[in-house]
Amino acid sequence: MADKPPSLGRCPDCGTKISIEWTLIEYERSDGEIGVFAECPSCEEVVEPE
Repeated sequence: MADKPPSLGRCPDCGTKISIEWTLIEYERSDGEIGVFAECPSCEEVVEPE
C-alpha cells in the first residue's frame, strides 16, 4: 500500500483536502511561521490551505 502525501490542509473555498504535491510557494511570515500557497485540485484556484 502506498503512503499518502502529507496534507497542507483544506481549500478555504470548496473544502477539498490539498496534499503537499499541490504546493506553489512557501514563504516566511512576519511572525516567523511558514505560509503556503497551493493550487486546489478541485476548484483550480490558488489558495492558502486552512
